[in-house]
Amino acid sequence: DVQLQAFGGGLVQAGGSLRLSCAASGFTFDDYHIGWFRQAPGKEHEGVSYISKGDGNTIYLDSVKGRFTISRDNAKNTVYLQMDSLKPEDTAVYFCAAARRRYGSPFYPRWYNYWGQGTLVTVSS
Repeated sequence: DVQLQAFGGGLVQAGGSLRLSCAASGFTFDDYHIGWFRQAPGKEHEGVSYISKGDGNTIYLDSVKGRFTISRDNAKNTVYLQMDSLKPEDTAVYFCAAARRRYGSPFYPRWYNYWGQGTLVTVSS
């Protein structure tokens, strides 16, 4: 069975850090691009960060550039999202997803074949 399991969320004060992990199984992880998305209460689902297969090219939502870092460890079938200098507006449920191919924006949800369950990140002011 295909599984993407996101974990590492929690409650943190503004300015703090969290590291999210996304553990994959049931498919050839190296052959997939991985994206992190989030959804805050009452807001649209949005793409946060992306890392490509192969060369590991990374892309970030403008509002998280310089604060979030995405990385992948293909040997462990895991992608990480290091989140520093967290702000209350980063509060959301964070999801990871895997895309075999993409043909345009890395944050277009329809490219993604597999989705994990979310992990809640709450940043207090």
